[in-house]
Amino acid sequence: MAMVPLPSPLFAWPKVYHGKTAIRVSCFSNSTSEPIEARKPKVFDNLFLSLFRNKMVQETGWDSEKPGYQGLIEVAHRLTVGQDNSKTRDAAVRILKSLFPPLLLELYRMLVAPIHSGKFAALMVARVTALSCQWLMGPCAVNSVDLPNGSSLMSGVFVEKCKYLEESKCVGVCINTCKLPTQFKFGILPPQLEVDDALKEPCLEICPSSVRRKEMNHNMDAHKCPKA
Repeated sequence: MAMVPLPSPLFAWPKVYHGKTAIRVSCFSNSTSEPIEARKPKVFDNLFLSLFRNKMVQETGWDSEKPGYQGLIEVAHRLTVGQDNSKTRDAAVRILKSLFPPLLLELYRMLVAPIHSGKFAALMVARVTALSCQWLMGPCAVNSVDLPNGSSLMSGVFVEKCKYLEESKCVGVCINTCKLPTQFKFGILPPQLEVDDALKEPCLEICPSSVRRKEMNHNMDAHKCPKA
């Protein structure tokens, strides 16, 4: 599969936050990274994909005829149809929460999150993410994150090239079904929407919506993704 060059500012946002530490997902970063050598067998990747896709289908009430990852991407696009961005993000949050037993999330908040002011949770989630989500995002590794107090913590996840963005071919789908829904408000806040550079990213040249808008109206500004 040909790899599509991606604009670096799009993947420099906070990903998951807990306590006073942060878990970040970034691409083309100069920060120190720690490769994750252990890799789940492909059978687990297929199970994760099937579980995630089934939850998305339950939310949308629609499924693609395409198998595997391509089918999941079509369902992700369907999630953005017929509703505004805020409702798409709310739907994505419901999907993410549905992946975990409710009791597990509550126990995590009560027992794991408070340990060492949230640092243990950040370290743990970064490594779990790097190990379990490569089927969705592509190759990734744990990297160092600069904290507000001037220290650093190996609680980041460095994504080399985001497979989800490449396959969806849409900045808006990436932002509203992944980027914004996973910015949980724990401790360090993500940037406000009006100043978030990721939301100002231009529509990808390979985006089908961009191509259609250019064909329909040559005077229309097709640079900004309408779904972002």
